[in-house]
Amino acid sequence: MLECHEVTVLSLNDYPDVPEVVEDGSTFLENALKKARMVSEHTGEWVIADDSGLEVDYLNGRPGVHSSRYSGPDATDDENNRKLLEALKTVPPEKRGAAFRCVLVLYKPDGTYRSFDGELRGAIARTAAGSEGFGYDPVFYVAEYGKTVAELSPDIKNRISHRARAFNKLKKACKKTAIDITTGDICITHYFPAFSGSGNRKINDE
Repeated sequence: MLECHEVTVLSLNDYPDVPEVVEDGSTFLENALKKARMVSEHTGEWVIADDSGLEVDYLNGRPGVHSSRYSGPDATDDENNRKLLEALKTVPPEKRGAAFRCVLVLYKPDGTYRSFDGELRGAIARTAAGSEGFGYDPVFYVAEYGKTVAELSPDIKNRISHRARAFNKLKKACKKTAIDITTGDICITHYFPAFSGSGNRKINDE
């Protein structure tokens, strides 16, 4: 994805001593920026970090930054999905709109950064379906495909996802030279399929 620049893509596996980051921000941007800043300060490298989650229209944007902890601090995906479906049990189809949202930060060691957002619109299904993916994928229905995200192939999901759309904006900015990534290293704090680097260690991602 960063083929227009001579950079080495690294991951948190390359920096096993990076401390865990507590996501206590009130917005996706705050969390992504905190992760990127802390990792950059620790490694001295450029860093790409993101935060993401589910925003449900009827719930005024909840669960949002609390997506992974919607039903409690140690919640499982199934528990979160069950709570969400229960909350929307009597809500009609036209009011079940939702969005997966991602905010991605590209952070430089000098403290400057750029942010990029991505969104996948859909609706919350009546019941869970599908076994691909994780999180709220089984209850997030995409009308264009007539399926939940958990029923989509990985290729389709990786093409239309909120993270892919945020990364595409970063890619376009690089190609337009709005961002000057000089030769060197860049650390990715989350797994993005567009990169074929050395994996990563997850940082409390939503």
